[in-house]
Order: sequence, then C-alpha cells, then structure tokens
Amino acid sequence: MGHREHRYTVTVRWTGNRGTGTSAYKAYGRDHEIESAGKPTIPGSSDPAFLGDRTRWNPEDLLVASTSACHKLWYLHLCAEAGIAVLDYVDEAEGTMVEGEKGRFTRIVLRPGVTVRAGDDVELARRLHHDAHEQCFVANSLNFPVLCEPVIRTA
Repeated sequence: MGHREHRYTVTVRWTGNRGTGTSAYKAYGRDHEIESAGKPTIPGSSDPAFLGDRTRWNPEDLLVASTSACHKLWYLHLCAEAGIAVLDYVDEAEGTMVEGEKGRFTRIVLRPGVTVRAGDDVELARRLHHDAHEQCFVANSLNFPVLCEPVIRTA
C-alpha cells in the first residue's frame, strides 16, 4: 500500500488581549479560538493552573481527547470488520502531565466501556483494543505510553 499524505489546517486565533497585550504575565488572557473551515469553533484557553479559563478546552484536554477519539474510531472499524456489533462506547480517558525543566505528558490511560451485541465474541472484542492501539495515528505519533483498560459488556 502506498503512503498517502494528509494535511490538516487549523487557525488558532488568540482572543486574550486585554488592552496591553503581553505587557506582563498576568496582563493577558489565555483565551483563543480554534477554527477550521466548515467546522464549529472550539473555545480554547490554558489549563487553570496557568491562568486559563476552566470552561474552555486547553491543549492538554485536546491531546487526551484526540488520542481517545482516534483509538475509538479504529476500534469501531475493526469491530465492524470482525462482525462484532458495538452498541455503546464511552471512554473515560485520563492524561498525566508533569511540569519540570521541560513539561511533558508521561502517559494517557484510555478506559473505554464498550457494550457489544449479545452473543458476540467478548474476548475478540477485548483483543481488538490492542489492534486499534497499533493502528491509531495519534498514539503512533506520541513519545509516551498510551495504555488501554477496556471493560467489555454484552447487551
């Protein structure tokens, strides 16, 4: 299979100038808007620990969400191919970041709760999480562990 290249274009527009720009650390807001043509705008900020607005998405939230969503999309694809009918999927994902000389994420834990059709192969449904992880574009791009702790139920 050939290698196809995909490009993703977004605009991040800072909206936090309170009149004096970045004249001092506490003088400016961290708010921004994430835009991409034809899609709803995402209200962003920084983590409240860094003077951000807790009601807006921060980059760390978005990294965890992107990882979770990518895994879910691959998982649903693989289940469909394997004849497993996923009826419900809710992931309570959590990322851990540490501050230091260079702050960084140390891990993301995905905790998908999956309900499959009665009679479907529950062990196969569990194993397909491993395959989804191997395929996940986002997880394959990260330099820290992404763990998966699935719970599979039948309807």
